Amino acid sequence: MATFGIAGATLDFDVRDTSGGPAVVALHGLTSSRRREALMRLDIASRVEGVRLLRYDARGHGRSGGTADPADYRWPALARDLLGLLDHVVPGERVHGVGPSMGAGTLLHAALADPARFASLTLMLPPTAWGTRRARSRDYERSASAVEADGVAALDAGADDADLPPAARGRPRTGPDVRADLLPAILRGAAATDLPAPEELERITVPVQVLAWTGDPGHPESTAQTLRERLPAAALSIAATPDDVVWWSRLLAARLRRWETLDPTVDGGPAGVREATGGRPRGDRVGVSPWKGRWFDSG
Repeated sequence: MATFGIAGATLDFDVRDTSGGPAVVALHGLTSSRRREALMRLDIASRVEGVRLLRYDARGHGRSGGTADPADYRWPALARDLLGLLDHVVPGERVHGVGPSMGAGTLLHAALADPARFASLTLMLPPTAWGTRRARSRDYERSASAVEADGVAALDAGADDADLPPAARGRPRTGPDVRADLLPAILRGAAATDLPAPEELERITVPVQVLAWTGDPGHPESTAQTLRERLPAAALSIAATPDDVVWWSRLLAARLRRWETLDPTVDGGPAGVREATGGRPRGDRVGVSPWKGRWFDSG
């Protein structure tokens, strides 16, 4: 583990270095962390071999510190944290960005702020945005007030399995992995932020992979579809079962091989990128894909 100080926060990070492989930075979602993403089996970049993997906890999350100012948790501010960390760890190098929900929002704002920094983006579980964001923002404000009144216990640790999106069922119940004193500010920051405007997305020309799932109002298919339509080089896959989500690490590995081959300016070349052994979805047979979801490829 290592730390990096930036604008009132200390970011905790780690690097898995496979010499010569492409650089990948992995983010996480709201109230989550590296540890919680692993428990939820959403750490898909960790299961891809042959890459130099940078993982970190966003400010106020996991092992990272932060401030009590909600503005510091808006996605453009988190994007500045990300770019500062990249300048510290991989200065001057293009990276492949991977992240769910809040992490996806952070990556999009970072890619607009510094287009030359990213070789590709993998946006997992895009959150509510634009028209669907307003109701979600009110929920975050109510949750922040509840935490101030009754503590972190006011937040439910997780829905019953039957209430989860079909592709998320069977995952462990986990609570927020954040500093309790910062949680209200973190939630209010989330309430006051949004994805870049759809017309702004058209300026992001790097390859993008969007990974969504069905039946989740907090991460609606409508956001994923708009990202596919507005981003010039985007592909979209929508998971329908837990096995489809297990398959995401293989989709990421395959895309990294393709992107590295098509773009010789990225350090590392094809470099033997592959999914780690043991990651095959249940029911998979050699030569037969278990994919039950939908795939839309526009680039």
